[in-house]
Amino acid sequence: MTLVEEAVLVAAKDLRIEAHARVVMTQVLPFGVVVLLLFAFALDPDRGVLPVVAPGLFWVAVLLSSLLAVSRSFAIEADHGARDGLRLSGLDGAAIFLGKAAAIAVQLLVLEVVLLIGVFVLYDVDPRGLAVLVVAGVLATTAIAALGVTYGVLAAGMRVRETLVPLLVLPITMPVLLGATRAFEFALADDLGPAWRWTSLIAMITTVTITLGVLSFESLLEEA
Repeated sequence: MTLVEEAVLVAAKDLRIEAHARVVMTQVLPFGVVVLLLFAFALDPDRGVLPVVAPGLFWVAVLLSSLLAVSRSFAIEADHGARDGLRLSGLDGAAIFLGKAAAIAVQLLVLEVVLLIGVFVLYDVDPRGLAVLVVAGVLATTAIAALGVTYGVLAAGMRVRETLVPLLVLPITMPVLLGATRAFEFALADDLGPAWRWTSLIAMITTVTITLGVLSFESLLEEA
């Protein structure tokens, strides 16, 4: 099989498990919605604060939700020697990385659609610059998923992985969070020039994170 076929195989495996367990729909999605609601109650909507900070709050909710998705992705392989089976399967480490990152990205994109609708409704934000929102959202989500898989595998073999994953993933995703927030801010303000420039920066970060993951994941998986 080619690298792409192996990656599709891994992604399909993770997505089938999720479709059966429905953890994203029953736990991760409600968590993200609750985060948005908490922000809405914490900030006084009468002062017009929510529409201004909506892009940042949206991506904070996505990032916090992604931690649950990453932890779930590796937790399901902790039992019954599933991770050892994955290592011994003969699949290319790069394909495993790409497959797991793609599966997490798909789950996050579904989550983001719902959360973005929630932002438009709860935060009284006008949907503008949809093309930028889509492109920047897909790129940022891909970067978050790639970073989550890369650093998630470092904590996979440790007993404290549930608490270690946030400590590893949150700091390294700050550039993605900044770029995505700024791109969304300009897009929602209908200022597309700066929005596309920030989107280009996100594309560069995404390319670097995927490249590093492809090159390093196999050795990280062996050490996990």
